[in-house]
Amino acid sequence: MVCDESLYRQYLNGDDAGLEALMKKYGDSLTLYIDGYLHDIHEAEELMLDVFAYLFTKKPRIRDGGFKAYVYKAARHMALRRKSKQKFLLSLDELTGEPDGRLLVEEIIRTEERNRVLHLCMEEMNPDYREALYLTYFEDMSYAQAAEVTGKTVKQITNMVYRGKESLRRLLEREGITNAES
Repeated sequence: MVCDESLYRQYLNGDDAGLEALMKKYGDSLTLYIDGYLHDIHEAEELMLDVFAYLFTKKPRIRDGGFKAYVYKAARHMALRRKSKQKFLLSLDELTGEPDGRLLVEEIIRTEERNRVLHLCMEEMNPDYREALYLTYFEDMSYAQAAEVTGKTVKQITNMVYRGKESLRRLLEREGITNAES
């Protein structure tokens, strides 16, 4: 398995396959991360492409071992900037349907139901806790990488992960999932 920095250096040396491999590796997960800020998957996809376009045009220096944190930090920065420019828009379509989170459908299997409950509980959490948990558990980043992405210290990330897990455990227990372990 070729490391991220090797692929990036490959790209910097003129082989576009390196950047293509990085886009394939991180494109989907980066899009989902950005969507957590924008709540619009199409805009998130567009912004993910902007992150890679930035790498393509600016070719920034990235320290060894720091590629993943660098692209997530760039994505976070772009998403926050875009979000601050957005105006609140209310769609009538959102008012006509019932909230999906409260519907119980007989065909949903147990794991899908638990994933739905987990998603709802994560949405209720403090956004800083949610982001710290997402980066460390779903994106498998170290606390140091998550700190770099968010602009926090490792100690702050450690505290946010701890508090986030406690918060998530309480929310899951409230929803009837009692074997939620920290």
